[in-house]
Amino acid sequence: MVVGLALSGTANAETTAPQVAQTAPPAVLAKNKIYRSGTPSPQSCAIPAIRKGSAASLKTFHRAMARCANTFWATRFKAAGLRYSPPKIAITTGSGSVCGKITSNGAQYCPAQRTIAIRIMKRDLQDPFRMNIAHSVAHEWGHHVQQLSGMLDEQNRLYWRSGGSARTILSHRLEMQAECFAGVFYSSTLDSIDPGITWDEWTDAVSRAGESKVHGKPANLAYWQDRGYSGGSARYCNTWSAPKSRVS
Repeated sequence: MVVGLALSGTANAETTAPQVAQTAPPAVLAKNKIYRSGTPSPQSCAIPAIRKGSAASLKTFHRAMARCANTFWATRFKAAGLRYSPPKIAITTGSGSVCGKITSNGAQYCPAQRTIAIRIMKRDLQDPFRMNIAHSVAHEWGHHVQQLSGMLDEQNRLYWRSGGSARTILSHRLEMQAECFAGVFYSSTLDSIDPGITWDEWTDAVSRAGESKVHGKPANLAYWQDRGYSGGSARYCNTWSAPKSRVS
């Protein structure tokens, strides 16, 4: 079983910048309206089966996941008093996207184009593990939520004013919040996704996946995804005020 978190590459080119003192996070991060979007009811989505070796089948699966995520987050944004607009979805078997090369993880969010770019990987054709593939949509949608609610722009502003370890932690907070938002989405839709794995098995697998500098420790990624799923509300996803030990 492959756990590919399909985490976003919201592009930030490296430059040298001065370190800034750590302060309380801005309100758009710590007190965002999306945290007040309430607890969703179970949502039924028509998510089709995947045929092994079929790129067309995988594209159909991704588009069904996209419709499901759109319905879910449109409702949550309305409950929070925020405006919602769906992202564009670009699915390819190649490596190029509207914001550059898609990483080996298979998906990325392009904020300027408000596009979720998904690359169908050979591993998905050979071993189409539903939960792994579904997560490439759910996590990237978390970044779209951050974009629409103003959090992605604010994180980017802080990132460019920071340097060194401060940048690393800001990146972790962004990615782990996207994981938490994915968990909130799963809390309402997991039965429809029919993941082929129990929730505990999935989060255990996530916790043992490979570590990356951009995304942080797998155990913390699993913690935030489970926090969103178990809490069932975006109010559990304020990674910006969490201690560094939870976003390392």
